[in-house]
Amino acid sequence: MATDLTDPFNAIVDAPFDSALSERYLVYAMSTITARSLPDVRDGLKPVHRRLLWAMRLLRLDPSQGYKKCARVVGDVIGKYHPHGDQSVYDAMVRLAQTFALRYPLVDGQGNFGNIDGDNAAAYRYTEARLTQVAIDLMEGLDEDSVDFKPTYNGEENEPELFPGLFPNLLANGAAGIAVGMATSIPPHNAAEIIDAAILLIDRPEADDAAVLELVRGPDFPTGGIVVDSPASIAESYATGRGGFRVRAKWALEDQGRGTWQIVVNEIPYGVQKGKLIEQIAALVNDKKLPILADVRDESDAEIRIVLEPRARTVDPETLIESLFRLSDLEVRVPLNLNVLDHTRTPRVMSLRQAIVAWVDHQFIVLRRRSEHRLSKIADRMELLDGYIIAFLNLDRVIQIIRTEDEPKPIMMEEFGLSDRQGEAILNMRLRALRKLEEMELRNERDKLEKEKGELETLLSSDARQRTRMKRDLGKIRTRYGPETALGARRTLVAEAAPAREIPLEAMIEREPITVILSQRGWIRAMKGHVDLASAETLKFKEGDGAFISFHAQTTDKLLLAAENGRFYTLGGDKLPGGRGFGEPLRLMIDLDGATGIVSLLPARTAAKLLVAASDGRGFLVKSEDVIAETRKGKQVVTPRAGAVLKLVRPVKPDDDYVAAIGDNRKLLVFPITELAELARGQGVQLQRYRDGGLSDAVTFRFADGLSWQMGGGQGRTRTETDLIRWRAARGAAGQLPPMGFPRDNRF
Repeated sequence: MATDLTDPFNAIVDAPFDSALSERYLVYAMSTITARSLPDVRDGLKPVHRRLLWAMRLLRLDPSQGYKKCARVVGDVIGKYHPHGDQSVYDAMVRLAQTFALRYPLVDGQGNFGNIDGDNAAAYRYTEARLTQVAIDLMEGLDEDSVDFKPTYNGEENEPELFPGLFPNLLANGAAGIAVGMATSIPPHNAAEIIDAAILLIDRPEADDAAVLELVRGPDFPTGGIVVDSPASIAESYATGRGGFRVRAKWALEDQGRGTWQIVVNEIPYGVQKGKLIEQIAALVNDKKLPILADVRDESDAEIRIVLEPRARTVDPETLIESLFRLSDLEVRVPLNLNVLDHTRTPRVMSLRQAIVAWVDHQFIVLRRRSEHRLSKIADRMELLDGYIIAFLNLDRVIQIIRTEDEPKPIMMEEFGLSDRQGEAILNMRLRALRKLEEMELRNERDKLEKEKGELETLLSSDARQRTRMKRDLGKIRTRYGPETALGARRTLVAEAAPAREIPLEAMIEREPITVILSQRGWIRAMKGHVDLASAETLKFKEGDGAFISFHAQTTDKLLLAAENGRFYTLGGDKLPGGRGFGEPLRLMIDLDGATGIVSLLPARTAAKLLVAASDGRGFLVKSEDVIAETRKGKQVVTPRAGAVLKLVRPVKPDDDYVAAIGDNRKLLVFPITELAELARGQGVQLQRYRDGGLSDAVTFRFADGLSWQMGGGQGRTRTETDLIRWRAARGAAGQLPPMGFPRDNRF
């Protein structure tokens, strides 16, 4: 006999590549969406979780039974129901057992199932597991034809398409998954609140989202924490099914005595690994991104305890924790994307109310199917009881027929009007049962079944009775997971708080006085305290070097350094090298060419505006905030013309109304400050006109107070000239020779 051994998969199909690829990818995408990544709105489970729990149920791993190796469960799942990798199945099982991942764990694990630090679970040959009461409640009714079954992947067995139980698993435990072109992210909630909302919607199907949110306050995470979103934001997320929740760690301030304190974090946001969180905070300390934090310690045991130690007792606790909320995972955003499979296995995004309604509708279907299943069981039992009663009333004749006839069943069926099942049941009775076959007991059982049958028929015929029965059943589940129970008590607070604000650098640095000293060769150091600028310590320099600029400042100050090329650089007062020794070269801190000279160094807070001018006499006013640079490359503020360099940077007092400029030619000019342009960058305008040379110095002053300058002789005397009419002219004029006694170096 000829046999065709041709493999149909080897057949070559002539088809356009784009259509063939798109068709196959579509099949893969739909499989990923409907059979892998998205949970069903009716039981909140993905196929792998459903198969895990089903396999454990068949292994009789009830809460009252002993544990069995996880390897046994994983083997059954991948061998019978879920032909995928063993590690992925075990990972899914581990998550069902983790109390920090699932609000209501479905698996009771024994052994190392990982921890909140991020450590992995032990291999499945070492760990053991059984079902929790939550899983039992979720699967209750599977033996009562409450849901449909389907063949497994190889057709050898059957598995349930979904679970019928009354536990609201989708919203209580949440879900997360990434499919093709879509994803889902559902945070966990409090089961008692979800059940209260379900009862509300049973009583008032027209109730809106606002009514539901009066009962469901927000997510309830297994790790606690605080949801700090506004009620309006929470309501919008639940109404659209898309959004997110800002979740913060829960913390407390511990007084250490003598004015010292520390912050203790005892609950961290959901989904954050404690080990990585501590590493993240430690990196902030090491990188000096949070100067007001001195140390972080993990003192956790069974309970979380993260200790945050401030740099000094003067640090504001609120400033420290607000900074950590912004810079670390002590505050995270938990997304909400309520994308689930509906009763037709179609993916769609639902609102919170729609998801609860879909689950309640499923429970009514389960209730009716279980009632119909019970009715069929009652009918079967009543049929047998009727046969037993007939046999009891005619016991002697039944015994005679059985003893004398070769085929007693047809004769009994004909003589007593029995059905085939009744005749078979009578023949299968044991002799010991004959003495117990009392008519009263049989009739009592039949009467009870008749009464139950009537109640079930009434239930199935009345929507009102079904609603009453559903509320009663939900009430029993709520009692088990109510807020007064250890498992059901709400763990996450919902308290509105403003977003973490950006804390200025000054608030993060302990304010201390310093004396900044810059040498002629560009070595800089900062001595603690405001020391005398003429003391021997401040005048200590390397051989061949000398004093250039020195002033008093604070560690919180930003220091502005101006170079001859017109670039401004910013230095942090807290980041300067210490005062011991000669300091460090300034050019190691900023990208400044060694051939470019330094013009000025001053604190940014000295004045709100600065007068900047180049050697060719062109200058302008600029705001101090506009010259602050964010990088070590600096910021180009003045763009001198060819052959010119930045000559001076002078702070401008708020009440200064005139500018005095003097050139290398010893000509002095005074003009109103209003004639000077205010720019953020550029060359500026001509302050003074020169035939030879350029600008020597310029300063702003209050005209009514007169113009002052230091007298020579080293005695520290100051001269003030109040009659300046002779030198007052329009900006850009040549000017006149200065008053008698003006310094010969042409500098104010």
